[in-house]
Amino acid sequence: MGAVACASGPAARPESAAPAATSPAVAAPTANYWIYVGAESADLIHRVRFGPDGAVVEKTIPVGESAPELEGPHGLQISRDGKYLHLTTGHGSPDGKYWRYVLGPDTLAGPGIFLGYFPASIDVTPDGLYAFIVNFNLHGEMVPSSVSVVYTPTHTEVARTETCTMPHGSRVDPSGLHQYSTCMMDDQVVELDTRTFTVSRRFGLAKGKEGPITHYTAGEHSAHRSMPAASCSPTWAQPSADGSKVYVACNKADQIVEIDAGRWEITRTFATGRGPYNLAVTPDGRLLIATLKQGGGVQVFDLTSGQSVLNTKSSTTVTHGVAVSPDSRYAFVSNEAVGAAPGKVDVYDLRALTRVADVPVGQQAGGIAFWKMEPLAR
Repeated sequence: MGAVACASGPAARPESAAPAATSPAVAAPTANYWIYVGAESADLIHRVRFGPDGAVVEKTIPVGESAPELEGPHGLQISRDGKYLHLTTGHGSPDGKYWRYVLGPDTLAGPGIFLGYFPASIDVTPDGLYAFIVNFNLHGEMVPSSVSVVYTPTHTEVARTETCTMPHGSRVDPSGLHQYSTCMMDDQVVELDTRTFTVSRRFGLAKGKEGPITHYTAGEHSAHRSMPAASCSPTWAQPSADGSKVYVACNKADQIVEIDAGRWEITRTFATGRGPYNLAVTPDGRLLIATLKQGGGVQVFDLTSGQSVLNTKSSTTVTHGVAVSPDSRYAFVSNEAVGAAPGKVDVYDLRALTRVADVPVGQQAGGIAFWKMEPLAR
């Protein structure tokens, strides 16, 4: 691919750092941490390093094939072995694409492949062999869209499973047996069987109608002008650390719903700030982190007590994605900002429950994924 950037200037390629907090209550990092974040309106990917000296943009990688066209890196995920970055570009001619990069040199592992309209959130199975990508479909009529399944070693789309209208969020459970996504216009969570690439279960989230959906006809929700407006408008479905629960962000209802994955029923709800959008759980299963997109903030819940333990504003507006370090110590949060203002990545210490660093990145920072951590030399 002849990679070119579609935006330039100081906001597109920031290389500045913000120092880590020095409060005695906040212990200094004992490792260096790396994440990747996409800047959708700048056609850039940034590699960010966080450590004792704060957060810094270590490397900037242009993406895209056509200089005059904004292709929009949107969904990012890194394989569990840390070897590959899996990426979606949301725009294209006419559709978006899936890409795979070799991490470290940050070079393409092969050509990109076309998917559906506006491929967005992405996740990969624990073995790294399959990527599950929701085709969000921002174009044209509100009709049912799909999840694309890509066999990553050969960059081959092996299935495109119709799910619902405006699917969003894509997360594979820890066992690798199920993938979850949401339907923003249909108030649903959809579970796919990762062995057959078919829909195995649906769960309804419309107010007063919460519960398993046993009968669903594809296309029945396409005429949305005659349908009730979505009351939940779910944007993310996040399995718990052990896979026993699925947490769903109801963006419109300012609520997170906890679904028991075995019994397939709601067990708890969490009231949130305005507009929960993306979710993550700490690997130790202790905390649930929610980005508040419309509220421009971050909220953290203790999953044992169900209580909110942090609700704070982000360093800039339009908070988007979140990734957590494997030691459950830090959350890395992307913020889109508005217009030509640079996006930002905020770093939160999950022990001290405070923001300890932030760093400017390209415009409309969205997809974010954790790469690796390395202990500091003694």
